[in-house]
Amino acid sequence: MKLIVSLFVAAMLAASPALADSVTIETARGPAEVPVMPEKPVVLDVAALDTLDALGVAPAGTVDKIYVDYLDEAKAQAEVVGTLFEPDFEAINALAPDLIVVGARSAEQVGPLSQFAPTIDMTIWGDKVIDQAKDRLAAYGEIFGRQAEAEAVAARLDAGLKRAKAAVAGKGTALIVMTNGPKVSAYGKGSRFGWLHDELDLPEAVESVAEATHGEAISFEFIRDANPDWLLVIDRSAAIGAEGARAAETLDNALVAETTAWKKDQVIYLNAADIYVAGGGVQSLMNTFDRIAEGFKPAS
Repeated sequence: MKLIVSLFVAAMLAASPALADSVTIETARGPAEVPVMPEKPVVLDVAALDTLDALGVAPAGTVDKIYVDYLDEAKAQAEVVGTLFEPDFEAINALAPDLIVVGARSAEQVGPLSQFAPTIDMTIWGDKVIDQAKDRLAAYGEIFGRQAEAEAVAARLDAGLKRAKAAVAGKGTALIVMTNGPKVSAYGKGSRFGWLHDELDLPEAVESVAEATHGEAISFEFIRDANPDWLLVIDRSAAIGAEGARAAETLDNALVAETTAWKKDQVIYLNAADIYVAGGGVQSLMNTFDRIAEGFKPAS
């Protein structure tokens, strides 16, 4: 009996560190068990890098192009291990990470990357973007032992959302458009940027915009006929540093000039890289809310 008890105690003691060294978190693919306090994380998603940076977590490896300037320091301290779409498996293998984080553009690489280290898909997509962002924030806090920091960042995010909602309240309708050189697409509820309408209680100028991931291709006549009180503009070319006409140039025409938004100078150019590349990251969300709150202020 003494021998059995001794063996049981020894087994429990041996198992305790293993239990303490992992945590179960929610991912875009359901619950996943991951190691806690990883020392060499690889991050292949800008939204994830954004939120981890807000917690003071630096990756050992990340992608070659980040596009958002507030993450330049985080990128500079990390090894380049591929692009947003194509991981460099040789570089990742050489780095020997203990956790890999993917999302959105790199999400399809979960299987191959799992051969090198535990890999989690932290994509943020669809409805309830703020809830998803806060869930990811809390999960990273658990993984990296930054729970208190995560709660503080979540409080700042809530405050930013509250300010933006207050700023837009009662100010009229809005149309969200994205330019890509000379091309223009509109985004309504249920689309990639439609969460802005839901989260801010911002009325749509047109309620029949197709719920398409990449928006509904529209004409300048469409914008004129929609006649929004406000235009929220995202410039894809500017977001990724591509050549071509910028949004202000594309929209500067006689048809758009007939809208209330243009006549009253109620056109807000959102930081395109923040919302297009790093969308869902807590810092990008706070930056977007700040831009909206400032843009909806009455002219002094």
